[in-house]
Amino acid sequence: MKPSKYHFNNIKLRNKLLILYFFCVFIPIVMTNIIFYHVTTNNIKKQKMHDVELVLNQITNEFISVIDQGVGISSNFYSDSNLYEYFDEEYNRIIDYIEAYDSTLREFNRYSPIYYSIQSISFYSDNPTIIYAGGVHPITESTKNEYWYNKLKSVSHPIVTKLSPTQESELFSILRELDYYRDKDLTEKIIRIDINPTTIRQIFNNVTFQGNVYLINKDRNIQYSNDMEIPWEKEVVNYDSIPMPEDIILLEEKYLPYNFFEGWKIVGTISESQILEELFNSKRFIIILAIINILIPTLIIMLISRSLHVRILQVLKYMKKMKKQNFETIEFAGDKDEIGELTNEFNKMSQTIKQLINEVYVANLQKKDLQLKEKQAQLSALQSQINPHFLFNVLETIRMRSLIKGEKETAKIIQNMAKIFRNSLTWEKDRVTVCEEMKLILCFLEIQKYRFDDKLEYHFDIDEEAYDYLIPNMTFLPFVENASIHGIESVKEKGIIHLSIRINKNELIYTITDNGVGMTKDQLDQLFESLFNEESMGDRVGIKNVYYRLKLHYKDCFDFSIDSTPGKGTTVQIRLPSEKSH
Repeated sequence: MKPSKYHFNNIKLRNKLLILYFFCVFIPIVMTNIIFYHVTTNNIKKQKMHDVELVLNQITNEFISVIDQGVGISSNFYSDSNLYEYFDEEYNRIIDYIEAYDSTLREFNRYSPIYYSIQSISFYSDNPTIIYAGGVHPITESTKNEYWYNKLKSVSHPIVTKLSPTQESELFSILRELDYYRDKDLTEKIIRIDINPTTIRQIFNNVTFQGNVYLINKDRNIQYSNDMEIPWEKEVVNYDSIPMPEDIILLEEKYLPYNFFEGWKIVGTISESQILEELFNSKRFIIILAIINILIPTLIIMLISRSLHVRILQVLKYMKKMKKQNFETIEFAGDKDEIGELTNEFNKMSQTIKQLINEVYVANLQKKDLQLKEKQAQLSALQSQINPHFLFNVLETIRMRSLIKGEKETAKIIQNMAKIFRNSLTWEKDRVTVCEEMKLILCFLEIQKYRFDDKLEYHFDIDEEAYDYLIPNMTFLPFVENASIHGIESVKEKGIIHLSIRINKNELIYTITDNGVGMTKDQLDQLFESLFNEESMGDRVGIKNVYYRLKLHYKDCFDFSIDSTPGKGTTVQIRLPSEKSH
């Protein structure tokens, strides 16, 4: 099918770059600046709103704290039995009342100087024998007609109120009827705690709050406000009747907790222009920044597009020549960007493509073959180092001679030794079962037991299922040999060798521990350095033999570790992938 004349791939690179600039640079930059302005506006508004809400919460919490302080004081009086006795006592003499006042009521006046938020504490009582002075007021028929008295009698908890709904004052009072011992009460008693107006004023006139705060009751009448334009102190003003500007933001109404507030709440209002004042001051800066964001990227992209267009056309020209097997190189200006690297690599490719196919590839195959043969030769050398054939013949001669002379114990030890050498001599298979390996280890340890007598003791701890798993031939024996000869031989006390073989998930874990002389950190470092040096065998042939054969078998899928402490012993652990024999 013939491609369309207006297919995108038919458009010239220069035109593609112009389309790319218009749709991916110009329009995104313009849209980004517009979105940036709106997002910034919203973020500033959200942040300011958050700050305003925090201040409103602070005002609310401080007001609640002050009122709660007064209610707490009233609670102390509410259960004071002495106070009840004072107001219920019938005083026949004035001196009796004065003495009772001094001993009972005068001490309660200590709250006023202690709590700055408390202006005064007073009491109401209908006891006719009391002298009404010093903060004690009578409950008369006139008192019972008061706004606050009827409000208090309609509830069973403390109330926060003004003494009159039209009172021209900032004074709030906490009123509570003292009826804790109502079954024994002889008189009516009320406590009144007046809140310091200065404290309330300081709370609501918070300098960090830029708007207005209104304390309204359940009837939505304003009880207190920092709005100086409404006469809430002189008359009853309903909050809903206040005219609000169009850009005003109404904050969440905060209902005050506790039943003594009776549905009161604090409302905050703030003008949107006040919140966005900082953004309006930065509007000119945002416009200048938007212009810079358009002009500078436009100039830079024009220069970059020209650089790309010219050099890509040059590379394309020489690639067409290569199609005709003309490996001419491009004049390279030493550019360090991707197109410069592409040009440089094109030149190298055109010069070396035949060498990579005919010479380098073949050389790599030969090198890999040589490395494989070297590993095989190294393995053969390792095997030859543990195959002393003549020693086996000598041991057989000595064993037969010992049997002829009746030295059965010596013959048994020589037989064990012969088994070990026969295994190393024949080496019929490279992998054996753990069971076969343990037979050799037991032969070796019986020889060492014969040598050291009671000085050597060994223990096996092997999972039953581990006996059927396959391992490289003579993997564990060299470490048993090292533990007995290099570890146990040099200590005076009894030497103990503990050998453990466990199956854990897909791993065969071999651990051997001795209480021999151990090794220092330097000796351990030298040992591991010699293991990683594959140039020559050197000392420690047995350990190297095991290590190299494990690498040949398992690559990097095995773990080999040695932990040793001078004078305490050595622990060797080998973790191999588990493979069960069929």
